[in-house]
Amino acid sequence: MISATANTIFQRAIDDYHVHDNIDAAMENPYDSATLEHLLYLKCWIDTAQWHMEDVVRNPDIDPKEGLYWKRRIDKQNQERTDTVEYIDSYYLQKFADVPPSAEARINSESPAWAIDRLSILALKIYHMQQETIRQDVSAEHIQACQTKLDILLEQRKDLSQSIDELLSDIATGKKYMKVYKQMKMYNDPNLNPVLYGAQK
Repeated sequence: MISATANTIFQRAIDDYHVHDNIDAAMENPYDSATLEHLLYLKCWIDTAQWHMEDVVRNPDIDPKEGLYWKRRIDKQNQERTDTVEYIDSYYLQKFADVPPSAEARINSESPAWAIDRLSILALKIYHMQQETIRQDVSAEHIQACQTKLDILLEQRKDLSQSIDELLSDIATGKKYMKVYKQMKMYNDPNLNPVLYGAQK
């Protein structure tokens, strides 16, 4: 099932990132560039770097100029995240292109790749919440509260993984069909953001 593969790859990407724990560390994707596994690893690496960018920008003492620098980096990172999700959906569109939907087939509320996107973010939540449970500089109450949250996150991953596997199974058998809409983000597009195209006049 894809969820087991994805969860394993996400954990590897997170562990690899934290070897150096550096936003600017070069990614060394261990999977062939033509594979889904490559896209899954890339997706989680992008998410992991962005997670730490979000931590930095939330420093209440950050210099406003530095904060703007990180905000723009986060915007760029988020665009790369969206692009990668769409590549994953393209993989599945091609994979299931010849599957005829049944007469009763229904569309899902989100595409497989956007569900996998949530699974990647969930892997990061689990990793960082688990880190909170092994801290030595906090109270027992903090540890217990984080362990309770971790248990919920682990249950959520189990449920989401099952849902993703069932969705892909339904698409493969024609019970559901894929229909993907590009995100069409406007704020980074100089032709669609009025502040940007206004500045060009």
